[in-house]
Formats: sequence, C-alpha cells, structure tokens
Amino acid sequence: MSADTEASIARFRELLQIPTVSHADERLVDADAFTRFVDTLARLYPTAHAALEREVVDGHSLLFHWAGSGGTADPLVLMAHIDVVPVVEEEWEHPPFGAEVVGEGKDAEIHARGTIDDKGALVAIMEAVEELAAEGYAPTHDVYLSFGHNEETAGGGARAIVALLRERGVTPALVLDEGGAVVEGAVPGVAVPTAMVGVAERGVLTLRLTARESGGHASTPPAFPATARLARAIDRVRRHPFPARIAPPVRALFATLAPHAAQPLRTVFANLGALAPLAARVFAGFGPELNAMVRTTAVATELSGAPGENVLATTARASINIRLLTGDTAASATARIRRIVADPAVEIEVRHGSDPSPVSSWRGEPWRRIATAVHDALGTDIVTTPYIQLGASDSRWFTAISAHVYRFTPFHLTRGERDALHAHNERIRVESWLNGIRFYRALLTAS
Repeated sequence: MSADTEASIARFRELLQIPTVSHADERLVDADAFTRFVDTLARLYPTAHAALEREVVDGHSLLFHWAGSGGTADPLVLMAHIDVVPVVEEEWEHPPFGAEVVGEGKDAEIHARGTIDDKGALVAIMEAVEELAAEGYAPTHDVYLSFGHNEETAGGGARAIVALLRERGVTPALVLDEGGAVVEGAVPGVAVPTAMVGVAERGVLTLRLTARESGGHASTPPAFPATARLARAIDRVRRHPFPARIAPPVRALFATLAPHAAQPLRTVFANLGALAPLAARVFAGFGPELNAMVRTTAVATELSGAPGENVLATTARASINIRLLTGDTAASATARIRRIVADPAVEIEVRHGSDPSPVSSWRGEPWRRIATAVHDALGTDIVTTPYIQLGASDSRWFTAISAHVYRFTPFHLTRGERDALHAHNERIRVESWLNGIRFYRALLTAS
C-alpha cells in the first residue's frame, strides 16, 4: 500500500471518528461535532479548499463551487451528507466511532458509523477533488459539492442549498447523490455484478393511528380496549398490502438485465409486457428489496400506550411508515389506509408526506457519463442499470432544479454490508472505498 493511499485512509478514519449524529429532536444534536467536522475537512483538504469556493449553509451544511473554464452551463453536482444515525454502542463488535481497520490486504475493512451512509462517499469525493486540484486540473464546466448536515432527519440543509442555487439560476446538467451500489445477487437469476443507479426514489409518508378510551385500572378492562382496537388496525394494514406492479424504472431494470439472467427468468425479464402483473406478484416474494421495488410498502413503527403496566391506555398510538412507489401519491395512499382500517374510532392523521420523485432518464448524456465512469473505474464486467431508490435521500430536493438527478454510491457492497446500514457493525472494505475515489475522479474529468 502506497504512502498516498495510507494517508487517504487516515483522513477517512479521522472524519469517521467525529460523531456527527443527527436527531429528530434537535436539542439532542451535538453542534460542536458538526463544527469540528467542518473545520477538520478544511484542514485535511487544503488544496480543494483553496481551489473551490466554500459556503456554510443552514448552520452546518456545505456548498462548494469549483468554477469551470468553459463557463457556467451544464454544471455537475456531487452530493453526500455529513450526519449519521444514532448508535447503540453495546451492539457493535468494534467501537462505532473508533474507525478501526480490521483484517489485512483485500479483506481489510473499516468499521464505523458512516462508512457507507454517507461519509464514505463524502470523503471519497473530497479525495478525488483534492487529487485533481493538486494536479492543476480545472473542470470544463462548473462543479458543485453539496454536503447536507441533516439528511437523516429533516433534510433542511439540502433544501436551503437548492434554494440558494435556484436563486442564482443554477440548473444542473447532472446531480449524483447516494443510492444504489455495485451488488451481486440482488436480482434473482442474475450473477453478474450490477451498478444499481436510482433514476427515481419512492415517496415518504407517515400516518399516525390513534385509538382512545376512558382508561381505568387494568384489572377491569373493557371488552375492546384502545390497544386492541389499534392492534386490529395495524394488522389490517399488514394483511392488505398495496398491490404489486411493475413501474417503468423497474421494467427498465429487468429489460437491462434480461441478457444476463438465467432461464426461465431471462424470458420473463425480456417479455414483461403481458407477464407484468404475474411477474410483479412473483417478484414480491423474492425478499424485502424486490418486494419494495414492486409495491408501495406500509409498516407500523413507533407504538405507544399506557404509562404503566397496570393502567389502561386512554390513548394508544402507532406510526405507519409508508414508502410510495412511482405512480402512487401521499393522498391516494392515505385514502387506501383509511379504507383498509375501516374503523371511524381510529383517527388517522397525516404527520408528513412527500410524493415519489420525478423519474430521470436512463438514456442520454448524463446517464452515459455515469455508466462510463462505472466502466472505467469500477470494472468492465459491471452492468449499469436503472432502478427505483428504495429509501429517501437529499437528492429529492434537487429535482426542483434539475431533470437529471441520480442516486448511486460507487462502492461494491456485499449483502452483509448493505444489511448493516442504519444497524450495528456498519463497515466498508478498504479496497471498495478506494475504488469509489477512482469513480469520482472519472466522473469529474469526463465533463
């Protein structure tokens, strides 16, 4: 391993060790950690900071501008976010903010919260920009780096950055945020590695279900207490899933992968027109990821009831988290949940919601640039394919100023690494992270 590579890894580890944890309750946020992160970034990447103009937006979000030699037309925006989700430290095999390197050679991994979501991308972007700036490279078109500080909660930082760019008349030709990765085995019957590039993302809707009663002592419960009424409503939501269907980006995913699929799936993927309704139902049974690609999902998350074990709940509540497939809306999903619950005694309140994002094209120059960077930096055997991003990201705010918004994290991730997102033992292989730097270099120099 070269000295330059070791230095890159050391910088990555130092930034991972700063606990930039976001919380829905902003009173719990350690603002000093975010200030330290911003200051450390400036110290570790002096050449990039000298070559690019930097602004602090909405408290702790960062917007960098690298002026292009050919004018302001067709700018590129590279996105990532500074914040990470909370940890339960005792669940981790290694300290979540220790950034320990485990293993050697090709098996070496860095264990820390944020390695994949999303400091891995942020630091890889900064490494690529620092290298290029040190080499005297100047981009042909403007480049912006947008690093939000609260993507995991409100996303206010990214929204403020979009408002600023819109004010300045910036219309990005290509926006790239976190999203899909290079994976294997994610689609049944397909063995080749695939670069899953999100051309759209599902909408997010949270409903609150509330059942009420007069309360009292648990020793004399009514025949149908509020908790039972709420449980029945939750079970009705579970037993009546949204219908499975093939949205256009998912149809494009299967069409792209059809030549690489084993039979009989190759025939199914290539002929989804007539087979789409049946295929959607079959695909839904292939696991949580494929199920989420072919239907709007709804699941009960937060639950609350009585304040004590011997007290009847006067109010029982549940949050239903709904992820909206392209074609559904927050309004249509809310109406469906009301019909399914079918109980006027259960209040259904919309807490917050946003519709699915517009769909970006998987044809044309912006798509070609991403696919070329994948080919050149990550592997000639990788098939780049569109898909629907299953989770929400800050990129959804950028659809207001660009028609070409994509979601791809340029790391080769195993099933276990993907499962560790937002869970314990988040980690990334060193080799995979270093390849991500090469991807961003290729994308930046292609403009």
